[in-house]
Amino acid sequence: MRQATTTTNRGHSLSGTTPGTTPGASTGATRRQLPRRLTQLYAGLTLYGVSSALLVVSGLGLEPWNVLHQGLAELTGLSIGAVSIVVGAAVLLLWIPLRQRPGLGTVSNVFVVGLAMDAALALLPDAEGWAVRVPLMVAGIVLNGAATGLYIAAAFGPGPRDGLMTGLHERTGRSIRSMRTLIEVAVVVTGFALGGTVGVGTVLYALAIGPLAQFFLRRFALPSTATGGVVAAGGPPEQAILQP
Repeated sequence: MRQATTTTNRGHSLSGTTPGTTPGASTGATRRQLPRRLTQLYAGLTLYGVSSALLVVSGLGLEPWNVLHQGLAELTGLSIGAVSIVVGAAVLLLWIPLRQRPGLGTVSNVFVVGLAMDAALALLPDAEGWAVRVPLMVAGIVLNGAATGLYIAAAFGPGPRDGLMTGLHERTGRSIRSMRTLIEVAVVVTGFALGGTVGVGTVLYALAIGPLAQFFLRRFALPSTATGGVVAAGGPPEQAILQP
């Protein structure tokens, strides 16, 4: 693992500046990092969808929002990936009264994760027996943590569900921890009532995703040309995902 000083870059954007640097230097550095950032963004979102598909195939429990997506898929007859896209778009509309500003990563998250999940589910065979299902569950959780670190470190904006949590935090004054807990308990209970899968994988995911995402965020953090350290994507997405 890289040994470097980690700094937090709040409000990072394509036109943003890093504290302690001139705007021209920061813009040039950001442009040079753009190919890597785009690669990380779309690799992370694609792998996130694949990791979710692994958890679906394992049948041992899904991450909270996919419990809801699977329940709605059972109700509507749509694929779980299609439901993920519809729900993501609906959640994004809630950003308007919350005065949240989406980024490229926010919009891409809505579509890429759902499409990748459906594509992976079409290719993955059914899992039979604990000897197959348990490794699939573990692989799905670890891959999800890596995917989360990839797309957060790309610093193109939080996912729609993360922005909902931080937006409610800002509007209500309640902690990120409280808002995340309230929202995810609500989606799990609703999804389970509709037929979504809740199990040991759901519990393990809740316990492991924070440490895993933090570890991979540091691994995939962008190098800072000004400080010689690494820049971790901070702000709302880090608070929402890495500090549950």
